Amino acid sequence: MTRKDLKTLNLPDAPGVYLFKKGRRILYIGKAGSVRDRVRSYFAPDLAEGRGSRIVGMVADASSLSWQKTGSVLEALILEANLIKRHQPPYNVDQKDNKSWNYVVITKEVFPRVLVIRGRELYSGSLAAKRYKTKAMYGPFPHGGQLKEALNMVRRIFPFRDSRCAPCNELGTYQGDALLARRRLDMCKPCFNRQIGLCPGVCSGEVSKEEYAHTVRNIKDLFSAKFKGLKLRLAREMKVATKTEDFERAETLRRQVLALEHIRDVALIKGERIASGGGLRIEAFDVAHTSGSETVAVMTVVSNGEAMKNAYRKFTIRSAKNDDVASLTEALARRLAHPEWPLPRIFVVDGGRGQVNAALRVLRGAGVEIPVVGVVKNEFHKPERFIGDPRIIAANEKDILLANSEAHRFGITWHRFRRQRSMV
Repeated sequence: MTRKDLKTLNLPDAPGVYLFKKGRRILYIGKAGSVRDRVRSYFAPDLAEGRGSRIVGMVADASSLSWQKTGSVLEALILEANLIKRHQPPYNVDQKDNKSWNYVVITKEVFPRVLVIRGRELYSGSLAAKRYKTKAMYGPFPHGGQLKEALNMVRRIFPFRDSRCAPCNELGTYQGDALLARRRLDMCKPCFNRQIGLCPGVCSGEVSKEEYAHTVRNIKDLFSAKFKGLKLRLAREMKVATKTEDFERAETLRRQVLALEHIRDVALIKGERIASGGGLRIEAFDVAHTSGSETVAVMTVVSNGEAMKNAYRKFTIRSAKNDDVASLTEALARRLAHPEWPLPRIFVVDGGRGQVNAALRVLRGAGVEIPVVGVVKNEFHKPERFIGDPRIIAANEKDILLANSEAHRFGITWHRFRRQRSMV
């Protein structure tokens, strides 16, 4: 393929996987946060320096290219692994020994563990390898760091047990001896991951085998690339729980569905537009009020260096009206309740560490992994410094400042209008 062939392709500016082919044979499978930008990079003049002569030869040898969009970069990562396993493309398989790749393993236990294990450990035949009694295995995943980040995301949606969590045995064994039962109960203390919400309570006896098996099924569906089926099944279960008035379970399922719908983690795929300073969507938030009266928050959008005013949004704050952090928290939560609005690559907030941390809490609570940048102002309300990933800030500083400036202007304008209207 040549750069001329690239011009005939209508590549999506969205997460997904791409497949270089020679005839019907698949040569190479890759993933990207933006299929369009990643595929274009294969036709750059300096490709040999960045990817090596082998990949240059692969591109020249290819006669066509196909792609598949996904709902998130997490889905792209998982789909890439499934496709590599199914098709064994020579430029994927030959470039790295499978034994050095990573696999997700679900162990065969009453309360299965979910682990990341290298192929060399699984296939070594050693005594250490034999201790992994596997119920299911997914991979290979070529990028170990990205896989661990992905598993962290999955765990925030579906908390699971790892090797650090010892299951609390059922107390029925001790029913004839109350003293032993009490001692066992004292031993069933929450592990650290339970305390931060990443373990469902296997260690403390808070979750039954049946409940935990359901969680494991969700994880298996996710790593089998059954994304749509998983979301539909959870949505159906949520409706059933609501009808039977099991509102606690319905709320848990609602959060899981929302998190799966909103997954956008640019940290999973390095070298994307967010690092290179290319065009991308940025959303900025600001709060405006006068001593707590007529408190409002606004969202502005900048894409490809231009303000998208038709995408601006207003929020009349209903909660703590004289608390900027609480007002920002409410605005972000209400913004995330709109899955029909496309998510940005960067969130920008006006303020310091308190505002940034509040934004991160809201995003993590919804299972959304998107960088947050804080713009700290001086006494003259001019940008003084940033809080956030320096790499992202350096690559996108101009657009970040534009979005922040627009949020301040838009927020003040709307707040003044509401004040004037209330006076009348």
